[in-house]
Amino acid sequence: MNNIIKMSYRNLMRNFRRTLLTASLITVGVVFVLIYTALSSSFKSYTIGQITDSVMGHIQIHKKGYVASVDSLPLDKNMNAKMVEMIEGEIKNNPLIESYSFRIKFGAMFSNFTTTTNIRLNAIYPEKEFKTLPLLKERVSDLSGALKQGEIIVPELLIKGMDVKLGDTIVLVANNKNGSVNGVNLKVAGILGQVMGPGGRDGYIHIEDAKKALRMNEAEVSEIVLRLKDVEGLKDAEKSLQPILAKQNKEGKPLFEVHTWEQLSPFYNIIKMIDIMNISIQIILISIVLISILNVMIMSVFERIREIGTIAAIGTPPLSIVKLFLSEGLMLGLFGAVLGSIISYVIITLLKLFPITYSFGQQSGLVLSPTLGIQEILSVGVIVIIIALIASISPAIKASRLDPVEALRTY
Repeated sequence: MNNIIKMSYRNLMRNFRRTLLTASLITVGVVFVLIYTALSSSFKSYTIGQITDSVMGHIQIHKKGYVASVDSLPLDKNMNAKMVEMIEGEIKNNPLIESYSFRIKFGAMFSNFTTTTNIRLNAIYPEKEFKTLPLLKERVSDLSGALKQGEIIVPELLIKGMDVKLGDTIVLVANNKNGSVNGVNLKVAGILGQVMGPGGRDGYIHIEDAKKALRMNEAEVSEIVLRLKDVEGLKDAEKSLQPILAKQNKEGKPLFEVHTWEQLSPFYNIIKMIDIMNISIQIILISIVLISILNVMIMSVFERIREIGTIAAIGTPPLSIVKLFLSEGLMLGLFGAVLGSIISYVIITLLKLFPITYSFGQQSGLVLSPTLGIQEILSVGVIVIIIALIASISPAIKASRLDPVEALRTY
């Protein structure tokens, strides 16, 4: 085997210029794929983080039928105290869940005593909400401490449109599920920055203020938001919540529904598109490697017909000839994969030192933080090496089947 490797290396060095060109093509393909993967993964992670850590959480639990009619924010589909206690008993000791938060979601009229507009509101327990959505507090400017009773966090778009300032008193007018109208005065305590996706125009108030506005005798809950210890375990966490889905009412129908952020957010389609693009880029890489090595190996066979005939004539078995050409293809693939990985790592390091900023929708100044993990490097490297071997099979078999007499007559 050592002799075959030495011969393969000698044969590649014999036509150094062509070998270098082929290895360079493979290297460029590897660099392109790894850099693209790192940048797209950065954007993907940022998008998922914004959606899950500042708006939706990882999993949401609702009363059956709530999500289907969520656009109207139906108060008649809230969970009562008994239902909330039932769910809390199931999730409290779940090892996959880090924290959870209760919300009452409803629509109201927002007035600064001069003009009036509509607003979507999330009534929350601040400590639970900020723990479950760690990026939410970062979006709130000028909020001193936690959200207190009698205060409201107003979305930035509403602040600009209504000419409302921090410290101003506003009035919220809301209808409860029975149609009764009630109003509460609240002080503007913070401004909620914009975010991509759903929730960019929502305001926040304390859940006790929502109970007053909606004239609730007990704290009904529209949704329970869960944060997982590890988002990679999303499917496992969803399965662990099956006992909640098994709960039934007196009529034998399900009481609750459980949805992951992937099922609730329209931005999940963008995430899937990024994954599809990553696969497409890897297919392009495979094509580059396949064509490059196939071309080199075929040319090598035609240029070395007499050499192949000579080693076959002195008794070299066809299998050894196959191994010789496979070894050459393997060396080309291995060299391209290693060099491409090193160059990619250097480029990623430079991008961290000189970060790229971009805008997405109405958000600007976003920073890409590309990272290149061992898993990505190994997966791309293995793909390149396997394809290099596959591309070498046909020329190797062709070389092993050459008739020694005919090969020696060629020159």
